[in-house]
Amino acid sequence: MLSENLAWVGIVSRAPEDAARRLEDLFGLPRVEVRAQDAPVPALKVGRSAIVVLPPGHALAGGRERPGVDHIAIGVRDVAAAGAEAERRGFPRAGRPQPGLARGEVLPLAPDALFGVRTVLASPLPLPGASEGPVSRIDHLGIASTDAIGAIPVFRDRLGLALESTQTDVETVVAVESFTSDRYGVVHHSRPARIVGGLRVSFLTIGDCELEFLQNLDPEHEAEVDASRAGTTKQDQGAITRYVARHGPGLHHVALKTDDIDGLLSRAVAKGVPVIDRRGRPGSRRGRIGFFQPDAFGGVLFHLVERPDA
Repeated sequence: MLSENLAWVGIVSRAPEDAARRLEDLFGLPRVEVRAQDAPVPALKVGRSAIVVLPPGHALAGGRERPGVDHIAIGVRDVAAAGAEAERRGFPRAGRPQPGLARGEVLPLAPDALFGVRTVLASPLPLPGASEGPVSRIDHLGIASTDAIGAIPVFRDRLGLALESTQTDVETVVAVESFTSDRYGVVHHSRPARIVGGLRVSFLTIGDCELEFLQNLDPEHEAEVDASRAGTTKQDQGAITRYVARHGPGLHHVALKTDDIDGLLSRAVAKGVPVIDRRGRPGSRRGRIGFFQPDAFGGVLFHLVERPDA
């Protein structure tokens, strides 16, 4: 294994200061300013990792202008040595070591070898103490994928991550016919359930969270997305399908673990934070999930997860 440590998750926000302040205020995440290139950027500690908020065009995000989840940083003691080991395992370097955070270095790996997950090897990041807020850690990082099962041997056998679980999420509809007679009474007849949306999912552990690979279960289903109403499995499938069609496979969202999803969503609504789900709804791994509108964090998709620890 190169490292089981997730040093940080890099996001690109069109309003980085507002996004950082909201992460700090709403979720109680401790904040520090870390040096990145020629200027400091906010880093929010969450569990054993951090969320680093970058402005559009930042060098650490490869000059990316589009907001969203940009990269994961795997913490290693020696960036150059880890890069050589990565190449030995079949993960080519995408350049040379460059300045990273807090006087450290980063070395980008070729995302094509990692199912579109933009990944850098990075020096450890100095972080503040543990948070006492309502969010305990990153639950998972959602990845829009075209092969959730095919990612397993790459990330488990070659990168060294543990397979946490696999799952298939489906939404079905059942048509019920009713026959009402003044003489013979009422007869109900239900047709077999019909799948209208679904995802194939795999989870691999890195640090204290998982990488969640999400694949469209059936490409023939319509990619339905309506962020103006509460989410459904069919909408989740549509969001993943649309993302892959527009941008290709890659990091899609950040999910934060909490023990009070309904309380946090209600607090967000009271503060005027735009949400998709006002209450938690059923999600993966026997959990309840609730999404925020991407505009809440400058174009970055976040959601909450409440679920029992395994």
